[in-house]
Amino acid sequence: MVWTQIKAEARRDADAEPALASFLYATVLSHPSLPRSLSFHLANKLCSSTLLYDLFLATLTAHPSLRAAVVADLLAAHSRDPACVGFSHCLLNYKGFLAIQAHRVAHVLWAQQRRPLALALQSRVADVFAVDIHPAAVVGKGILLDHATGVVIGETAVVGDNVSILHHVTLGGTGKAVGDRHPKIGDGVLIGAGATILGNVKIGAGAKIGAGSVVLIDVPARSTAVGNPARLIGGKKAEGANDEDMPGESMDHTSFIRQWSDYTI
Repeated sequence: MVWTQIKAEARRDADAEPALASFLYATVLSHPSLPRSLSFHLANKLCSSTLLYDLFLATLTAHPSLRAAVVADLLAAHSRDPACVGFSHCLLNYKGFLAIQAHRVAHVLWAQQRRPLALALQSRVADVFAVDIHPAAVVGKGILLDHATGVVIGETAVVGDNVSILHHVTLGGTGKAVGDRHPKIGDGVLIGAGATILGNVKIGAGAKIGAGSVVLIDVPARSTAVGNPARLIGGKKAEGANDEDMPGESMDHTSFIRQWSDYTI
């Protein structure tokens, strides 16, 4: 159980580093559950301990799917990021993880027509974590925002399950379209640092977008797109590849690359 592991890690770290003992007690060890710990810590990070604590806890309590997504995101960070030394490390220190959890609450508020509060929360999260996700955006579970700084996800964007996104990624509009105008990211996609995906385009399940790429049209499932403008390289899935080995989970930036293609997307 993830919560049991988090508490064990916090006790170990409090014993090993007395300077952190009071912090670990306040954020983890004094709480009976993961939702309470997360709500307390996230509210304090956003500098509104009472108001946001009550809001976060009430929302997590009322929506089991959000609690399941919290665990899935913790598991994603722990399994995909070799720098993640433990679940408690992710819970307390990973701003990408914290920004995603705040977004989930803002998304619920948006659906409840509490839009001024949802937008205020989005703004505060952007100020504190440098992650700007519109509260209307739909984000799946098992998400890793690795490093997270500079990630922008627009209003009508959809991000599937088990997606990994590195820093300075934009899922934006073209600047002139209205309505449904942002990218749709399939399950298991890996988006490299600094990539820009613009417009109502589809990135197929298991695709990879290389670092610094600019993507303006659809990318097929299980393919790799790199460059500015982006082009496909190496064709689709390599022979013998495991269908379950999705780039968003494996964090493998280089498989499927066997030869350059002249096909420009």
